[in-house]
Amino acid sequence: MKFVADLHLHSKFSRATSKDMTFDTLAYWAKIKGIKVLGTGDFTHPEWLFLAKQKLVPNGQGLFYLEKIIPPDDPFLKSFKISPDDVLFMLTTEISFIYSKKGRVRKIHLLILAPDFETAEALNNSLSGIGNLHSDGRPILGLDAKEFLKKVIRYAPQAVVIPAHVWTPWFSLFGANSGFNSIEECFEELTPHIFALETGLSSDPPMNWRLSALDKYTLVSNSDAHSPSRIGREANVFNTTLSYKGIIKALKQPLPDRFLYTIEFFPEEGKYHYDGHRHCQVIFSPEETKQHRYLCPRCGKKLTIGVLHRVEELADRKPDENPPPKVPFLHLIPLNEIIGQALGKSAESRSVWEVYFRLIHELGNEHRILTEVPLDQVSHFAPPLVSRGIERMRQGKVTIVPGHDGVYGKINLFAEENNQPEEPSQLKLF
Repeated sequence: MKFVADLHLHSKFSRATSKDMTFDTLAYWAKIKGIKVLGTGDFTHPEWLFLAKQKLVPNGQGLFYLEKIIPPDDPFLKSFKISPDDVLFMLTTEISFIYSKKGRVRKIHLLILAPDFETAEALNNSLSGIGNLHSDGRPILGLDAKEFLKKVIRYAPQAVVIPAHVWTPWFSLFGANSGFNSIEECFEELTPHIFALETGLSSDPPMNWRLSALDKYTLVSNSDAHSPSRIGREANVFNTTLSYKGIIKALKQPLPDRFLYTIEFFPEEGKYHYDGHRHCQVIFSPEETKQHRYLCPRCGKKLTIGVLHRVEELADRKPDENPPPKVPFLHLIPLNEIIGQALGKSAESRSVWEVYFRLIHELGNEHRILTEVPLDQVSHFAPPLVSRGIERMRQGKVTIVPGHDGVYGKINLFAEENNQPEEPSQLKLF
């Protein structure tokens, strides 16, 4: 069965997350987005795990469903009908590890997948004496990532560990500020237990393909969403049984008929694609950063080194080199962002959501509208520029001011309509 899965997000118990990150609201948004399997996030948080055990029912295949779904107060969401079999959940969490190794402070985020409550509880019990799991949905532990992997192997052998957003400067395996230069340097002799890596919003598969050392790893993409409307902005499209084992098998052996493709941001839109210093409004390519000796020309402080720069530091392939066959991908832009640009409004404005939900009601879920629905059908229910924006996105014809130092990049889908010179995006649809 073909389905979309987003396995990395957070609950309302994580810092800087929406209070609407609840199971019921997430189920509605998953149906609207076209997501069949959604991560729970934050199963290490005792209260969220307690709520999960109250709300979620095992389906016997390592996934869970909501037996009773309470409609949210939002009138847009209430207008949809939803049933328990529309959305399945997988137990997932993210943990932040801050520790010292080889004379440097390391800050690594890991994503963990689990097939049942017993596995989640066994892992939580093994961590309870190390840090305060109540303090945050994404707990911070002073534990070596390798030592954590040892605990997973011992106490939760069916769980899967995936290094999260591996290029982010501050908290990731390859991060410029606190990461490693190789996976082996982080996990040492336990490296064979790692078989998948999460690319993050600021990188996409072609950037990762530039490292031949990553050829043996499956690249996955997830939203890392902190609010319900942002789930699915990155995701994975599988063709497997709707089961934990089916998904894990697709990650371990990503055959073309099993792992169909990943859904990606245009990486330039990510918050850390380019180098820069947001307070001084400095945005640099890697080459410009080198010319300025890694210092901000305005304040003299060290620039935040972005994902593209870090990839180029470690890459042993040129951008146009052909790697071995890989899982395909699509660059997509969230539908509300496209509508917002077409209307000249904020992507979060009410007028944009009115058009958005009209399209969902008439044409199906967001993923289908972005990838499959004929453009003339979109034009029948939305202003003409909306279908034009979807067309340009599908063609990869976008202009982007790259994200940097925690600031999202700015996409322009209508440079030609605005009589602006158009610069092609660095990476096109694959």
